[in-house]
Amino acid sequence: MHTLCGVDNCEHVRKYLSGLRVAVITNHTGLDSSHTPTFCSLMEQGVEVVRLFAPEHGVWGDIEDLAEVSDTREPLTNLPVLSLFGSTLEPSSEHLKDIDALVFDIQDIGSRYYTFNWTMALAMAAASKARCKFVVLDRPNPITGVHVEGNVLDPAFGSFVGLHPVAVRYAMTSGEMAQFVNAEFALGADLTVVPCTNWQRRMWFDETGLDFVPPSPNAPSLEMATLYPGTCLFEGTNLSEGRGTTRPFEVVGAPWIDPFAFASELSSAGLKGVWFRPVYFTPYTSKHSGVRCGGVQVHISDRNLLNAFDVGLYMLYLAKKQSGFMWKNDPKSYAIDLLAGTDTLRLGIDEGLTPDELRHLWQHDLDNFKAKRLRYLIYE
Repeated sequence: MHTLCGVDNCEHVRKYLSGLRVAVITNHTGLDSSHTPTFCSLMEQGVEVVRLFAPEHGVWGDIEDLAEVSDTREPLTNLPVLSLFGSTLEPSSEHLKDIDALVFDIQDIGSRYYTFNWTMALAMAAASKARCKFVVLDRPNPITGVHVEGNVLDPAFGSFVGLHPVAVRYAMTSGEMAQFVNAEFALGADLTVVPCTNWQRRMWFDETGLDFVPPSPNAPSLEMATLYPGTCLFEGTNLSEGRGTTRPFEVVGAPWIDPFAFASELSSAGLKGVWFRPVYFTPYTSKHSGVRCGGVQVHISDRNLLNAFDVGLYMLYLAKKQSGFMWKNDPKSYAIDLLAGTDTLRLGIDEGLTPDELRHLWQHDLDNFKAKRLRYLIYE
């Protein structure tokens, strides 16, 4: 049986939203089973939708990484769309004063770096202050709800690519994550999760019967999402993570890298579930735009054996040995520290610690996170 998302759970939608004035945080991934946008589906179910809020990349997913999203109007309904990725990252009290319930329906990608769940967390806190309900229309975690990977964020390095202490690959749906952050970090939201139907934790997105809608311009496929917990770390370096190619976060490289030597070293590491193909590629945007790069494409051979964060960590460890390698930084911070949620990774690699030695440093926190998350799981 196909998985149905929370928006298709019509009985619950009507139960929790009937008679209320509603605002919806959503984008182009918010679709019901007939491919109708969530806000239109809610209106067809008799819900009074008065405005929309747009996360990073905009309500139709056409705005590039880090670019500000402007207030606008949604063309199908002429509903006002207010930005949550510009001068503000959370709904204002003014925008919620006439709202009874704030609804969240966005397809997450399953990695801590992605901003959608942090938009959700900030909106939950705003809804709590405004005394309006917060309703999550849940969707599957595309990379399963089983595999937990990476380190747990240190609150000292909290940012919009990691607001609270969770693992990089946290293996929860947005609804489960909402329950986790609401309780663990005392957000105080009047929270309801409308669950998916026919989703099990072991399921990958291509086993749900749902169509994969790219949640952002550089998230084109499930393969990308599967590797992203590891290869996204290269955003904190001067290597290209494949932005500006047809394989973002699947190819990694730079003009000074010998792809054959790099692929050979990686292949010798014995990493499970992947193999490395030497490639040349030329990004058309972002880092090294228009310049031929050498590197590797990471191919998935067994996604259930793969630990993507460990793959990215080992790739970083080897890339750091290249003479052209640099950490990307601005005057305030290193980008890698915000992505990793700690400076331990950067400092450890600079000191020559191996990936095994680095993993040992955060294993205790990871084990604690795994135990905590069990309290908030909804699905078998």
